[in-house]
Amino acid sequence: MDKRFAFFLAGCLAILAANMLLNPPRPAPQPDPNAPGAAEPADGKAAAKPVVPLADDKIKPAQSAVAGKPAPKADDHKPGDNKPGDKEVTPAIEPDVPDRAFTLGSADENDPYRMLVTLTTRGAAVERIELNSPRYHDLEDRSGYLGHLFLEHTVRAPGCVIDVVGPGTPADKAGLKPGDNVKQINTTKITCADDLNFFLAKTKPNRPVALTVAREGKELNLDPVLLGHRPLQVVRPEATDPLSFLLTLYQVDKEKLSGDEKFADDLNHLRELKGAALRTAGWQAAQPDRDHVVFTRKLPLWNLELTKTYAIAPLPDTAQKDLNYRAYHLSLTLGLHNTGDKEHSVAYQLDGPTGLPTEGWWYANIMSGGLRDVVVSFSGKLSTIISQTIADYGQPAVPDDKFTTWGKEQPLGFIGVDSQYFTVAMIPQLADPQDRWFDQSQPLRVGEVNKDPKLKKLVNISCRTISIPHVLKPAESFAQEFVIFAGPKKPDLLTKYGLSDVVDYGSFLWLMPMKLITVPMIAVLHGFYFVFHNYGVAIILLTVLVRLCMFPLSRKQALSTMKMQELQPEIKRLQEKHKGNAEARTKAQQELWRKHNFNPLGGCLTAFIQLPIFVALYRALAVDVELRQAPLLSESIRWCSNLSAPDMLVNWSSFMPEYLAAPLPGMLPLGPYFNILPILTMVLFLWQQKKMMPPPADEQAAMQQKMMKLMMIVMGVMFFKVASGLCIYFIASSLWGIGERKFLPKFVHPDAAAAGPPGNPPRTPPGRDRKKPRR
Repeated sequence: MDKRFAFFLAGCLAILAANMLLNPPRPAPQPDPNAPGAAEPADGKAAAKPVVPLADDKIKPAQSAVAGKPAPKADDHKPGDNKPGDKEVTPAIEPDVPDRAFTLGSADENDPYRMLVTLTTRGAAVERIELNSPRYHDLEDRSGYLGHLFLEHTVRAPGCVIDVVGPGTPADKAGLKPGDNVKQINTTKITCADDLNFFLAKTKPNRPVALTVAREGKELNLDPVLLGHRPLQVVRPEATDPLSFLLTLYQVDKEKLSGDEKFADDLNHLRELKGAALRTAGWQAAQPDRDHVVFTRKLPLWNLELTKTYAIAPLPDTAQKDLNYRAYHLSLTLGLHNTGDKEHSVAYQLDGPTGLPTEGWWYANIMSGGLRDVVVSFSGKLSTIISQTIADYGQPAVPDDKFTTWGKEQPLGFIGVDSQYFTVAMIPQLADPQDRWFDQSQPLRVGEVNKDPKLKKLVNISCRTISIPHVLKPAESFAQEFVIFAGPKKPDLLTKYGLSDVVDYGSFLWLMPMKLITVPMIAVLHGFYFVFHNYGVAIILLTVLVRLCMFPLSRKQALSTMKMQELQPEIKRLQEKHKGNAEARTKAQQELWRKHNFNPLGGCLTAFIQLPIFVALYRALAVDVELRQAPLLSESIRWCSNLSAPDMLVNWSSFMPEYLAAPLPGMLPLGPYFNILPILTMVLFLWQQKKMMPPPADEQAAMQQKMMKLMMIVMGVMFFKVASGLCIYFIASSLWGIGERKFLPKFVHPDAAAAGPPGNPPRTPPGRDRKKPRR
């Protein structure tokens, strides 16, 4: 049997080696660049694809305009289009304005802001939000960061003309300004934006660069500056999908947007009323400064004027070091003013954030929820719709039991999009918690769904709210304010915004909430980190503490196993005696267990008590944002630089078969990196199994042990892409278990005990008196 098993393993290895030799190296497959979640170029830019608003049901979604130019608008009429003698008609659409960018906050962590926000006049939308803390770097793009210098959805003119320079970015520190035309970076000539992006994609952080630019007809050499690490973007442009927080009118008087009101899909989400054109048109910008921007847009058809005001509050000096200070938010104020002499009933439609992070999409294994979830709270009750489900059911014809609209007759607490470690949520600033601003709220699919079922979860999703109608008399106005939280899922921080429920700790068998165990474990983990300043050491110490607390249970389980081994000969004798009579055999076994005070379920019960603790540890490592980007040794070492991800020792995608090295979710393929910690975990499991299991008593027991070894190998494959922090826990727990076994009593077979040490006469079993010799 051992020889056959060895030949089988040798044959498998030979087939794998032959396959590697016969198949030439192929690059790892990449997601469709036009699909949501596809990797971006160095500056986060994707090729712009035009987007056009749909005028109710009469324009089909396949139609589009040239990107960067005003989209065609329904009932567009300009003065001068009338024939001679005709009466001049007021234009239905305000003239468009060129694309222009504004920034709020700063990318420098030493400035009194937590984020850098980029806004655009097109749709008065948020283009991106970047966190400036060094704790939140981009984990997938490790190239040098100069700044996001170009607007999305805009046709690039010849040359490399800069659109925006964010305060605190390396570009700002070098003296680069909007309108500069970059001619050279270091010794590399730059002729277009792609040249600059390509150069930056090949660089690393902390490398010096010098820029030569053309400004006002003169060529200038700017001061050299060090490239930075790319900050995490909690909101970003993604492929051709819409930007964030777009606004339009849902209803004016009796005219209302039509479409499927149960679920907004990618065929409906661009629709606008005739004469509105608010989503893709250029808004006027007034009073821009570092802390707030006011956008305005007039609708001559109804004599209405809309405003969107974005504001960010700087941190006070005393709170600069407080990482949980309430500063991870924007304020968005929507205003509507009736400038005419006619009363209007108006309802607006506001969309949520898009482009939340999908980092770790090929290895993330989230127990509940998805890579991106729509989260909404009504009257303190949280609901979640995951991205995979939105991709499956976000079609024009939605089943009646899927995704009915939310919030009718209920006050909205918050709504937004949630990822594993970050959340962006809109929080209405209600004067009274029972106030109702919205008639309905719903999830929204804004991106194309990849045809590969494994990539469906990468679809870009958002959310939508539709307000109740407001009656505006002539010269009357109303305004409503939102706080937009955009930051990490730190419980202390989320509590200050009323968002603590978005951290999902899961439950054990749908019975016990894991929060009861997970939260104390996270607190202990942070306490160890506070002392040792290393989360790898903190995980090891947490494992030791848990195993110490469970030592009485482990000892009881070991003693129960020993008792079972001791009774095994008696059980076999009873099985032979009552062969063919199951009822008599069961009754005899129960009598034997009562006689020796043995509970056969004692070991299982002990394992069942330990299981919630193991699950809680897993959840603690999966939801704690502090473990993201936390290295085992150092951030400068690529291996194990993120305890929430696989250790990624070597990139083997260049020589491994594609079906093994492809970056796809699931157990197989294994991914583009060889990970050493899961292999070490599997080896320790096998060693622990060999140390703790007694020698097989018969061929059946030997076969069972071989199957258990094979199962350990399968578990090693299943855990190959597991977080390195969890592998450290398994390794520490296995080493503790092996060491613990040294202090527990060992089972000695009765025959071996009777024989004693080699060369000694047999010993009398304990409890029996030696017979006295006859006189």
